[in-house]
Amino acid sequence: MATDRFSMRVRRLAWLAMLALAPAVAEVRDASPAGFTIENSRSVAVPPARAWQALVEDVDRWWPKDHSWWGRDSVLSIDPRPGGCFCETGKDGRGAAHMQVVFVDPGSTLRMTGGLGPLQGMGLHGALEWRLAAEGEGTRITLHYRAGGYTPDDLSKFAPVVDRVMAQQLDGLADYLARP
Repeated sequence: MATDRFSMRVRRLAWLAMLALAPAVAEVRDASPAGFTIENSRSVAVPPARAWQALVEDVDRWWPKDHSWWGRDSVLSIDPRPGGCFCETGKDGRGAAHMQVVFVDPGSTLRMTGGLGPLQGMGLHGALEWRLAAEGEGTRITLHYRAGGYTPDDLSKFAPVVDRVMAQQLDGLADYLARP
């Protein structure tokens, strides 16, 4: 009996370790000259409530600083309420409203709209949705981003690059959650 419990714990720990080390599963769902949809997923070995807390309260600790306007000289924050801001505050009065929170279902879904990074300056608009779903003893985190709008450029060419960058954001969150 004790051996069965021990082997079950070993299997469970091995499964949780595999989840923590697995890279994001990334996919360009569709792309056209007018826009694209990407989706990235990753499983983490924490319950949805912990994943949610890290997503909204600790964004400055896991979002890669090389994908922010002022790097380590800034602070990122998410105000998880309708009308709230995914904002970056830098030194000397610098700041950016990356996206606006439009939908909140704590522990399950956070949806924000706006343009991230250079898409914002191009006048493009997107909807970024973080979905959290219980998966065994952990959580499946899915990042879904759809962006589009007018530009003289073919947005389908941007999709693979944005997909890789968004996978880095998701990996940042998942790696943060894997730390002790």
